[in-house]
Amino acid sequence: MSSLELRGITVRYGRFTAVENADLLVPEGTVTGLVGGSGSGKSSLGKAVVGLAPVHSGRVLIAGSEAGRRARRSPVQLVFQNPYASLDPRMTIGASVAEALPRETGPRTAPGRRAPARARRAARDAEVARYLELVGIDPARAVLTPEALSGGQRQRVALARALAARPDVLIADEITSALDVSVQGAVLNLLRRLQRELGFAMLFISHNLAVVRYLSDQVAVMDGGHLVECGPTERVLERPEHPTTRNLISCVPTLALAEEAS
Repeated sequence: MSSLELRGITVRYGRFTAVENADLLVPEGTVTGLVGGSGSGKSSLGKAVVGLAPVHSGRVLIAGSEAGRRARRSPVQLVFQNPYASLDPRMTIGASVAEALPRETGPRTAPGRRAPARARRAARDAEVARYLELVGIDPARAVLTPEALSGGQRQRVALARALAARPDVLIADEITSALDVSVQGAVLNLLRRLQRELGFAMLFISHNLAVVRYLSDQVAVMDGGHLVECGPTERVLERPEHPTTRNLISCVPTLALAEEAS
């Protein structure tokens, strides 16, 4: 298990500053919910962690080390919001998951010797089946392409693909907002169970405070590219200190009532 630490992250798109001097720690084995209104910079901050946003300054540390200098290939994985765009429509779901597996996946051999190709393929197929089962997808469906799956099933495959890379940290960016309400709960329950079983640190990005409360150990609030509040979930949502947090809570009736009761 590893922690994620952001130090002074600034993200700029040309002259526009999306995130300015953000500091955030996601302790190992925990979930931090990152919330904010549209355009607050929360998705840009998440993408900066995996190198998909232009970082003007700052550092991303995994377990105290620069993310780009670690020996492991993929210390951080991002699960995107749209399950219809995150998987290659030309690849089977099994091939998509297999592509993310570390190269050393396969049977152990004596130093300097390589296992036969058939044994390597069998080992990778077994790993693909394991990760599909982990997210509730029948391994027999590995031969299908994404178009044969529902949105919820595609998001499960996207999650399996991210976990197959064996990341230290998972970034989940609004991963249920594009799904039908009927399947959102199932995907969230799955994510919560996997995080607890596998113990990875997770930055969960969402505009939905009710979901963030369900999943998160701590909450960070963004407004106008700045992190304006951060703390344990119950404290932030029941005794918010910043006007932006109070405004977000007021938009969720159950949370607003909880605040008034406290």
